[in-house]
Amino acid sequence: MSWTHALRDALHEAHEPLFWVGACTVACVLLWLLYRLLSGFRIWVLGNGSLLSPRLGKWAVVTGATDGIGKSYAEELARRGFAMMLISRSQEKLDDVAKLLEEQYKVETKTIAVDFGKTDIYPKIEAGLSGLEIGVLVNNVGVSYPYPEYYLHIPDLDNFITNMINVNMTSVCQMTRLVLPRMVVRSRGVILNISSASGMYPLPLLTVYSATKAFVDFFSRGLQEEYRRQGIIIQSVLPFFVATKMTRIRKPTLDKPTPDRYVQAEVTTVGLQSQTNGYFPHAVMGWVTTKLVPSSIVIFLGARMNRLQRTGYLQRKRQREQKQNGVSLKTD
Repeated sequence: MSWTHALRDALHEAHEPLFWVGACTVACVLLWLLYRLLSGFRIWVLGNGSLLSPRLGKWAVVTGATDGIGKSYAEELARRGFAMMLISRSQEKLDDVAKLLEEQYKVETKTIAVDFGKTDIYPKIEAGLSGLEIGVLVNNVGVSYPYPEYYLHIPDLDNFITNMINVNMTSVCQMTRLVLPRMVVRSRGVILNISSASGMYPLPLLTVYSATKAFVDFFSRGLQEEYRRQGIIIQSVLPFFVATKMTRIRKPTLDKPTPDRYVQAEVTTVGLQSQTNGYFPHAVMGWVTTKLVPSSIVIFLGARMNRLQRTGYLQRKRQREQKQNGVSLKTD
């Protein structure tokens, strides 16, 4: 009997401390949820749309500015009043975009035509940027696979590796090297490095692309910590699928927006997130694939999707070749 009374007394004595531990735990969870809700409201509803303005500097520089997300950034920044420096490979396309910006937004434009697959282009770019007060740099230029493929089966693998590293990685480092020092002197400036959601975890059959985009993400977040106290914002942007030529998505959907829709959403996150998916549906996808689903499952599903795409591409390629061979035989 005494043992039972002793146990009851012990439980009674422990009841109150346990109650307060539970109450504190619940309060902490509720406060965390409230903080996340308020943060989400601040980012995705209120935004920070006024930050990107010529007060940062007269000029904005966009690489890969003639198509897709890069062109949309150029249009959005020109709409905000920036004079635009457009850098891409085709002078003809650069002239078309520059003319569009000048006519539609009444801004000054300059262009530099270079192939970011080369490494001897940066003296030319440096000369073109000389004397410009640059407030925003968008490191957008990028290249992906023509179709998902196993590493050792990639056509012309040696040149493929060199080109992808030069375009996706070297360009980000070199353009930052050219622009960042003058931003630091003025203690203001924004650098947006366009990575990819495929850089958040390995993506088999797009392995080299995925790895280069992971580099861009790590590079951006490291530099942000180095230079944020000097008034510089360096943001890593990790979109999922956007309806562009690179992704070969023709019909936009809620989770696969047009480049214009994506960029309009992304620019409101600048200064609020150092690493962003840029668009609310993409942010939800990013949270699910990094917080809820084990990475092994994400990698497995990514590999499965890319194997299916590879099979479809190779089948269509064989059908085209057979049709061409049939036409040539009839002609002969």
